[in-house]
Amino acid sequence: MSAAVERPAGQLGGDTARSEVRRNPGIARYGRDEIYAVVDQAPVCHVGFVLDGAPVVLPTIHDRVGDQLYLHGSRSNRMLRAMTGPAGACVTVTLFDGLVLARSVFNHTMHYRSAVLFGHAQLVEDPAEKLAALEHLTEHVLAGRALEARAPSERELALTSVVRLAIEEASAKVDEGPPEDEDEDLGLDVWAGWVPSAPVWGEPVPDRSGAMADGHLPVPPSVRRLLGRGDEAL
Repeated sequence: MSAAVERPAGQLGGDTARSEVRRNPGIARYGRDEIYAVVDQAPVCHVGFVLDGAPVVLPTIHDRVGDQLYLHGSRSNRMLRAMTGPAGACVTVTLFDGLVLARSVFNHTMHYRSAVLFGHAQLVEDPAEKLAALEHLTEHVLAGRALEARAPSERELALTSVVRLAIEEASAKVDEGPPEDEDEDLGLDVWAGWVPSAPVWGEPVPDRSGAMADGHLPVPPSVRRLLGRGDEAL
C-alpha cells in the first residue's frame, strides 16, 4: 500500500478499491477473524504476481502466523523472487462447500468461502525464523507431522527459500443459503436445493521401500487424527 489506511480494529479491508467486494457485496466479509478462518482451513493457495511485465498465477501451500503469510520454494523459484518486487502479490484461497441448484439455469451457483489477500513479501534471512516457518508449513499440511519426520538438513535449508508476505489488506466472500430463484419460477415443477460437499480422506497407502519394506511400522498419530481414528490401530 502506498500509504497506511486507518480502519476499524479487526477489519482488514473493504475501504479501498483494491479490497472492496463489488460483485455480491452482501456476502463480503472484512473482519480479520472471518478472513483468516478461510485462509487457515485452505490446504492450497494461488499466488498472483507480475513476471517480466505479465501476470502469472501459481498454486502453492501456505501458512499464516499473525498478519504474515509464509510461502516456500526452491532457491531459484521465480515466484518467490517476483513477490519481493515493488508490485507485491495477490494471494487467493477458495473452499468449495457444495452445489446450489436453482429452478432456472441462470440462478445456479455454488456454496463457497474465498479470501483475497494483498501485500508485499520479504525474503526470510534469519535461519531460526526460516526453520520455524517450514515447520509451520508442515503443520499446516498435516498437524503433528513435523514431530514425526526428519527436520531439514543444512543443505536442504540452503536450497530452500522462504518469503514472508505482510498482509496489508484483504477481503473474503462466504456464499451460503438456499437458491435465489425468481418469484415467477417458484411454481415450476423443478427440483431445487443444494448438495453439500466435503473432502474425504481415503485409506493410507504405505511406502514399502527402505525401513518400511516389511510393513512393520504403524500409521503415525498425525494420519490417524486426520482420519478421525484417534489411537485406533490401522
